[in-house]
Amino acid sequence: MNNQILDILALAVPILIALTVHEVSHGYVAWKLGDPTAKMMGRLTLNPIAHLDPIGTLMLFLVRFGWAKPVPVDPRYFKNPKQDMLWVALAGPASNMVLAFLFGLLIRAVGLQSSGNFTGDFLKMILLYGLYINLALAIFNLLPIPPLDGGRILRGLLPWRYEHYVDRLEQYGPFVLMGLIFLGMFTGFSVFGIIITPFVRFFGGMFAGINL
Repeated sequence: MNNQILDILALAVPILIALTVHEVSHGYVAWKLGDPTAKMMGRLTLNPIAHLDPIGTLMLFLVRFGWAKPVPVDPRYFKNPKQDMLWVALAGPASNMVLAFLFGLLIRAVGLQSSGNFTGDFLKMILLYGLYINLALAIFNLLPIPPLDGGRILRGLLPWRYEHYVDRLEQYGPFVLMGLIFLGMFTGFSVFGIIITPFVRFFGGMFAGINL
């Protein structure tokens, strides 16, 4: 089988897992804090079809950065909207770090050396991508740029009197993100790669004992 096709297939499994768990975690924490919106809209499901955003998923395959369809959250249900939205936002990246840790444990258990067996080597490729994708997704989403989770976390941490800065940033955040992504695609100079790669390597070494 063509190596490129194998690569895409090996990427697909961890991408679906990473995006699905990320979004379900947002919805689950919101539900536990009093907001039933995600549950009522059928988003507390591990069926990846309910969470996939076509463009965000394509970006993950192309440039290893992307997003899923955001889980709806209504902060009017929260007792403390500012603080509770912070926990909801943090849940997604935290879930990906947990997944990365689990993939790392599996890599430590089975190793990454080729066994000469197609199935075994393919599964090891999935584990490696699972570690990388979850680390990259977690760190990417922690960047303090709306509409990423990091932007919502920043809003939750800032005093009320500074929130208008986040409001302004929110107007241009999506354009900034897409501009930086396309800059990396067309020039080979990835701003996100420069920021994210050191963290991926650090946690990859910590979780799996390897250098990503």
